[in-house]
Amino acid sequence: MMMKVADVMSRSVELADPNQTICDIATAMARKNLGYFPVGEKGRLVGAITDRDIVTRCVAAGKDGTARVRDVMTKDVKYCFDDEDLDHVVANMGQNKLRRMPVVDRDKRLVGVVALADAAQDFSIADAGAALSKVASPGGPHAGDKKGH
Repeated sequence: MMMKVADVMSRSVELADPNQTICDIATAMARKNLGYFPVGEKGRLVGAITDRDIVTRCVAAGKDGTARVRDVMTKDVKYCFDDEDLDHVVANMGQNKLRRMPVVDRDKRLVGVVALADAAQDFSIADAGAALSKVASPGGPHAGDKKGH
């Protein structure tokens, strides 16, 4: 029997509000030891914000902590359904280079988040490793630098 996303997803998910300040959401990330929040408005998923979004779209762009989540978040959010087959979702995450993905029900209400780490615990090592290798593919100026510089 195929495992479903609902079998491994984290159900304790908190939504960021698009009108929150970056300082507020960064403080929440630090307090909860998270690097990711889905963003919701009027009960619907409208985006996601990561610690990397804050660095690249806020700090590096010269914005300060009073900037709003809506100005920094990723708006084109990939999501999956809670009743989807886990193997399909893990493969999709690898293809899209995603470490985590919001999970919605068929009414498109946020019900959880699935992370590759969650899936790897209950999934075949080979399939999880294949997906992770696509997500963690080398790039940037340090690619191939074996000395760690």
